[in-house]
Amino acid sequence: MAGAAMTATFLAVIGGASLLAVTARRLRPSDRLPSLEGWALADRSLGPGWTWLLLGGTVYTAYTFTAVPGLAYGNGAPAFFAVPYTVIVCPLAFVLLSRLWSVARRHGYITAADFVRGRYGSAPLALVVALTGILATMPYLALQLLGIRAVLRAGGLYPPGAAGDLVMVAVFAGLAVATYRHGLRAPTVIAALKAVAVFVSLTAVCWLVLDRFGGPGAVFDGAARALGGTDPAHSPLVLTPGQQPAYATLALGSALALLMYPHVLTAGFAADGTRTLRKVSAGLPAWTALLALFGFLGIAALAAGVRTPAGGAEAAVPMLVGRLMPGPLAGLVFGSIVVGALVPAAVMSIAAATGFVRNVYVEYVHPTATPKRQVRVAKAVSLTAKLGAVAFVFGLRDQDAINLQLLGGVWILQIFPAVAVGLYTRWLHPRALLAGWAVGMTAGTYLVVREGFSSIVPLVAGSPEIYAGVAALVLNLAVAVAATPVLTRLGVPRGPDATDLPSRPHSGRRPPTGANNA
Repeated sequence: MAGAAMTATFLAVIGGASLLAVTARRLRPSDRLPSLEGWALADRSLGPGWTWLLLGGTVYTAYTFTAVPGLAYGNGAPAFFAVPYTVIVCPLAFVLLSRLWSVARRHGYITAADFVRGRYGSAPLALVVALTGILATMPYLALQLLGIRAVLRAGGLYPPGAAGDLVMVAVFAGLAVATYRHGLRAPTVIAALKAVAVFVSLTAVCWLVLDRFGGPGAVFDGAARALGGTDPAHSPLVLTPGQQPAYATLALGSALALLMYPHVLTAGFAADGTRTLRKVSAGLPAWTALLALFGFLGIAALAAGVRTPAGGAEAAVPMLVGRLMPGPLAGLVFGSIVVGALVPAAVMSIAAATGFVRNVYVEYVHPTATPKRQVRVAKAVSLTAKLGAVAFVFGLRDQDAINLQLLGGVWILQIFPAVAVGLYTRWLHPRALLAGWAVGMTAGTYLVVREGFSSIVPLVAGSPEIYAGVAALVLNLAVAVAATPVLTRLGVPRGPDATDLPSRPHSGRRPPTGANNA
């Protein structure tokens, strides 16, 4: 009976998401002709409430809500790097997103590569920015499906064999159709259900955990004993001095990388103004608190004696939920996490499709493509991306997707100089930025692969471990800075700047008209 009640609640949540997706066309309807801006960015019409729901629902993915507690379950304190990392994101979003939105809106840019093309007048640099974004997004999209499968399996909702695969495809299919038809509006309306369901279900789970164990202190004490910590002065739930460099660089590097992901920029560009983005950035810490509570549940799973399958620590929270909660509430939690995967998955597929159409298809294949044709191609690419993610999950090991996503975080960080630094200065030469990108991509990939697909690496034997993405970014910037004066002295030409932004910081010159508003 409990299993039937759980299944019924789960299906009700998924059904509600499907119904909301059908209503997406009513969200800020537009009388404009079909355009890529309308399909991918909802005509840049989302107010503070909708933007907060969409951006939060996009940044905080379902795999985050399972991987972070899974990491806490398996490793203790290092897992909580995600909390300062998402805190750092908020002021960065306040500054960078609003400035980038202003430039993008004025010039009709839809992707980060559009901005780079306009800022530096360099088609090759824009192309590598677009391709890096697509390359980093695809394994991230596959991870959302892995999160769905982990939850379904832990809840007993994933039958063995082909039947289980059909269940996951059915869950994903409704959103795929809605996204194809309505673009970004579909995940936007579903993000409202995600927020309500996740906040309510998480509150219920945390209340049950605290009620069972008698308070947070008892939870942490029980988890420390489960991790083998008998000495309170050396608890595995406290960072050691040797772990601190990795923790700090991972938090900083992850924050810088997050705002370079195409799906995050797509959600931000859909806002109706810079004031909206600043309000939303100030409100994002509410989602960070949610993430911290999910990490706490990973600790609670240790204290409760949950035993996950080998290599399946991400199932810790779903297994804890199944143990503590009655069927209907467990179904609500499982449904919430699954819906939590659908929102970022949809935005990721839209962002990847938009980047391909704007910066590959129109730039190199069909420069005269009409807006209607661009939308048609973007819809097809978006659907193909989802089908590719499904095939990836079914055809390869879970660890393959995780390894590629780790590399994706390192890769996406290498476009930070071209995009974020380019918002404030054009001093770096575009060819120097290309050289820095190539060196950073090569070095970051080498460091991660050398350590067996670990993103925490020692630079040399015996040195403290740090995040490979930060090491590669420092090398990237060093090459770009060193090569720029050489290329300038050699007279290598630059492309024109079409953004109305200042070319150099602290130049003492008055910026062009309109630059102070960007």
